Amino acid sequence: MSRPAIGELVENRIILWGTEESRGTYSAGYYGKPLGVAKPKGVDFEAPLILDLIEGLYLQKRGRLLVKGPGGRMSRRALKELCVSQYNDFSDKYVVYEHLRDAGLVVTPGIKFGCDFAVYKHGPGIDHAPYLVQVLKPGYGLTATHIVLSGRLATTVRKQFLVATVTGRRVSFISFDWWRA
Repeated sequence: MSRPAIGELVENRIILWGTEESRGTYSAGYYGKPLGVAKPKGVDFEAPLILDLIEGLYLQKRGRLLVKGPGGRMSRRALKELCVSQYNDFSDKYVVYEHLRDAGLVVTPGIKFGCDFAVYKHGPGIDHAPYLVQVLKPGYGLTATHIVLSGRLATTVRKQFLVATVTGRRVSFISFDWWRA
């Protein structure tokens, strides 16, 4: 196993300043986003890599990232506590993120689509994300309006909308398909 990358916590993001560490981390599964590079084409970039906290925790848990905070090296517990303070329903979102990543999929923040995650089979720049995932609590009162809004968005961007729920460590998905008559 190679040395873990070193990232610095800056507010609610983790930044890898070194170009080689940035390229290595990005190429290992399309983690993060190179600063100032809208659509990276492979690893040919000269920029720091910005990781979302959930990506950072996932990489830290796998021994692939060390995170430096204001007081020095951050423990997994400290990083998880920060995640809990930054994300609504973090535990469920992390379980879904981990489930999808461990299944070999590429998972990126879905904020630009108004959901939790955009999920790729191969990676950004290689294919388009076929799935948008929203993590909800089991028994959440999903309204018809929410379903229609999500479906219209997903259809507009040619993606399938999935709702993920977590029970214990078990992840379940419900998908919505839309047809034109």
